[in-house]
Amino acid sequence: MARVLVALAAGLIFGLGLTVSQMINPAKVLGFLDLFGDWDPSLALVMAGAIPVAALGYRLARGSRAPLFADAYAAPTQSAIDRRLVAGAILFGVGWGLVGYCPGPALASLAVGPWQTALFVAAMLLGMAGFRAVQSVGTRRLKQA
Repeated sequence: MARVLVALAAGLIFGLGLTVSQMINPAKVLGFLDLFGDWDPSLALVMAGAIPVAALGYRLARGSRAPLFADAYAAPTQSAIDRRLVAGAILFGVGWGLVGYCPGPALASLAVGPWQTALFVAAMLLGMAGFRAVQSVGTRRLKQA
């Protein structure tokens, strides 16, 4: 139960941070991404503040054997840059640049965003389900070969 409460608290703090920094405002994000137009550099300050906090967290985690509420850290298992990673990064960037949302801020803005936010989240979840379905079919074909 403590694990669930800590996850809930972390999610609420993260969502609050996204809201305060206006990362849930697609117009603000698109203004930041518009480098050659009406560029809004304010979200760079959000990143400038987040990077040292994350670095400190990684530094503290490096000195411990395991997280407080889990048996082990969930570190990435793959370190190679392959086609899937590059394709995923491109799709993420194009989607973020087109609508001004990425998954975390989109979920956080469900509480205060317009109906288009719910439509985006529904499309995002449908895309994730579609990817899993295609991946599952590909994995079954490999096993049969």
